[in-house]
Amino acid sequence: MTVRPIRLFDDPVLRSVAEPVRDFDRGLRDLVKALTATLRAGPGRAGLAAPQLGVPLRVIVYSYDGRSGHLVNPRLELSERRVTADEACLSAPGVWWPLERSYMVTARGRDMFGKPVTLRALGVLARVLQHEADHLDGVLFSDHLAEDERERFLAEALPTPR
Repeated sequence: MTVRPIRLFDDPVLRSVAEPVRDFDRGLRDLVKALTATLRAGPGRAGLAAPQLGVPLRVIVYSYDGRSGHLVNPRLELSERRVTADEACLSAPGVWWPLERSYMVTARGRDMFGKPVTLRALGVLARVLQHEADHLDGVLFSDHLAEDERERFLAEALPTPR
């Protein structure tokens, strides 16, 4: 499967709300394979959402600490316990920033064949799932930052105009 380019932080497609998947067909399976190949193509990659490849569908893939897979039309249940840790985004390469997220997540969705999936995750994997689910709603992780922090983040993340 071909590795696809990842859209960068200033790409307007990342601000669009992704559509629910309705057809669990070969096209969806090809998308999951492309997302997985793109995620595995570089070191330190833990998650990727379809909008990051320019595909406006509610599909994410993840791979962290020996756990990997995908979720179609994910819905997240977040724990009340929250932790702050550094977070990064493949659409803003090389920039890490501290962000508070829920420590535990229960994610429910479907696999590429339409079968129900439930995934419980703690720590970093929970953070990855929250981050990727945000992409499906057109939310970038910088949106969770206080305004002054967001400005500093964007100054580092966005390319300098020529």
